Amino acid sequence: MSNVSGVLVIDKPAGMTSHDCVARIRRLYGTRKVGHTGTLDPEVTGVLPICLGHATRLVEYLQELPKRYDVVMRIGYTTTTEDATGEMVEKQEVDTASITEERVKAVFQQFLGEIEQVPPMFSAVKVNGKRLYDLAREGTVVERQARKVTIYDLVLHEVCVEHGMVDVHFTCTCSKGTYMRTLCVDLGRALGYPAHMKLLRRIKSGPFTEQDAIPLATLEELAAHGGDLSQPMLSIREAVSFLPFVQVKPERVKAVLNGLPTGLPAVDAKEGSLICLFSGEQLLGIHRVCRGDKGLYAKAEKVFPSEV
Repeated sequence: MSNVSGVLVIDKPAGMTSHDCVARIRRLYGTRKVGHTGTLDPEVTGVLPICLGHATRLVEYLQELPKRYDVVMRIGYTTTTEDATGEMVEKQEVDTASITEERVKAVFQQFLGEIEQVPPMFSAVKVNGKRLYDLAREGTVVERQARKVTIYDLVLHEVCVEHGMVDVHFTCTCSKGTYMRTLCVDLGRALGYPAHMKLLRRIKSGPFTEQDAIPLATLEELAAHGGDLSQPMLSIREAVSFLPFVQVKPERVKAVLNGLPTGLPAVDAKEGSLICLFSGEQLLGIHRVCRGDKGLYAKAEKVFPSEV
């Protein structure tokens, strides 16, 4: 299946890296052209879109889209990794009666919109050419520059008391690059206690949801029984459905496929936004909306071959 193109939405299991999943998909589909659209830590489960073939050209767009997570924050102690895999650093007895739903919701409001996060030491961020997690394993702590991220919403589901600690279950929709571990630490600090991320599951990545996802084990079982591995795959057309579609006149198709700009005289689109150009059912490419002397036009970013 080395000529396969499309997007597989994997339900990543715990205990595997995102790169492990990519390696499995490479073996199953017999192709080197495979890439994922947003790393999940090994113990995190959930939606991991993986692009194959010509669809790997979509990675840079898909990975920029918002993500949604189901999160469990444990209030009572922090860890070296800011999640449940690390060693305990600071512990504090929690006045469980003080962690009310009303108080948690009020703190959530403080974190909506654009915020700054300092990446955790156990992360893939590079400082002076070295990954932070490599430095952390050496016992080295370095200063990290804060990054701006966006929290679109925080939805509280439940506050539970367990063994003198409090577990806060919530859903977060956020921009690319948001560390849920760090968010849990910062939320706990705002509530007056040390905290860490107990559990995390990604339930949406860009346009892809849990309903689109197939467990990796199910995919491997399908392969073992000689099943059609293209069946669970989304086409490139389906994968770009989050972008506006514009039909191109037949006489402009060849020019578009050659990467030439084409006018958008009747299109209502924002300058700088992305659109997909089509000829009938054929995806011609992904284009950036630009403004020239004669109005809006489409500038090619990715042009796709006719078989896509």
